[in-house]
Amino acid sequence: MGSHVLDLRMLQNNFSTEEMRAVWNDENRLQKILDVEAALALAESELGVIPEKAGNVIKAAAKIENFEIDKIAAEAAKLKHSLMATVNHLQSLSGEYGEFVHFGVTTQDVTDTGMILQLKEANTILKRDVKKVAELLIGLASTYKDTPMPGRTHGMQGLPTTFGFKMAVVLSEFHRHLERLLAVETRVFTGVLAGGVGTYAALGNSGPIVEARALELLELDTPDICWHSSRDRVSEYGSVLGLISGSLGKLGNEFYNLMRTEIDEVEEPFKTGNVGSTTMPHKRNPAIFEGIASLTKPILHSVALLHESLVMEHERDAMSWRSEWIALPEICLYLSSQLKSTINVLQGLVVKPENMMRNLEMQGGLILSERVMFALSEKVGKQTAHHLVYELAMASVEQKVPFKELLATNEKVGSVLSNEQINELLDPSQYTGLASQKVDEVIQSIKGGGLLGE
Repeated sequence: MGSHVLDLRMLQNNFSTEEMRAVWNDENRLQKILDVEAALALAESELGVIPEKAGNVIKAAAKIENFEIDKIAAEAAKLKHSLMATVNHLQSLSGEYGEFVHFGVTTQDVTDTGMILQLKEANTILKRDVKKVAELLIGLASTYKDTPMPGRTHGMQGLPTTFGFKMAVVLSEFHRHLERLLAVETRVFTGVLAGGVGTYAALGNSGPIVEARALELLELDTPDICWHSSRDRVSEYGSVLGLISGSLGKLGNEFYNLMRTEIDEVEEPFKTGNVGSTTMPHKRNPAIFEGIASLTKPILHSVALLHESLVMEHERDAMSWRSEWIALPEICLYLSSQLKSTINVLQGLVVKPENMMRNLEMQGGLILSERVMFALSEKVGKQTAHHLVYELAMASVEQKVPFKELLATNEKVGSVLSNEQINELLDPSQYTGLASQKVDEVIQSIKGGGLLGE
């Protein structure tokens, strides 16, 4: 029986993906812990810390199919300990070599390293999907680099831009996210097998050697010193995922607003049979956009919870540490849904250039007031031109007279600009600045960087 949206079968696919749930489920979590115990035993047997045969015996026993999770969970509840039941069962499966299970390490060594293994697996999925989003954004930016649309500041039309430029801005963010994911890998994907308070006391001089070899078998990096009480690695990774989620949430929210009936510049993919409302049959709601945007808040709250774990009591404590067990899976699961939904949206996004142009023209040329001002400033000065155009723009709004008409009938404007020049200045497609050029530069830079080719 589940109560969390990630557990409820009717809701979980709105908040996560099956692929990511498989990373954080009971079976995979337990298998990763068993992998750590197996690698530890193998390293210790190779180095003569425990009998030579013990490593392979323990490794053979450390398979999820040898464990009944419900029984392990019931025993853990009785013992009031998160790992002892697992260690007990692994010991019983290892026969005479069972005494060498979990030899010289502490619970947090194993659970931390197991968690990092899960995180590394999750990272493979997340990095793949971030790359896919970036690739799709390249396509949209390139296709629509010359497609004019209203650029909005403070929610109001400001100046013309292009839809491709808007997409290239987000593309640039995702390129930085890829750089961040790659940059943190060597710091984050680091295990720890240092014993009770991190001093290798139980194994002595063999401790660091055993740790290094076990982590090598697990394909994790070796720390320079125990990190039981140093949670910056996990917090750093969570922060990167929070940044990615922020970009996705921003994009989802932007598309949501651009799909409004009164704006109608983009639309999310729609299939016959999709239902927007149980009572309003006409509705084609931005359900996917809303879903993408909605997940950023819980992710950022979970990132904040990770940061709470940075304050640790002494050499370690469970009060701070266990918050990661809540926050980290949620972040990865929610983000997996955001990324999958964004990929689906970008693959089928309906872009409406004709409506973008309609919206550019809806104010009768007011969106080009800056262009007119600078054209006038060549003869009358910038500040004087600003005052003149401001007065005409305000009059256009308040008197509901087309801006073009007021420009054409104003003597001061007429002394500088002809009607033909005014018409040319009020063409929004000719005032998108370096939008197209910047799109090309961003795409060229990203393709040249090689991150999307990995």
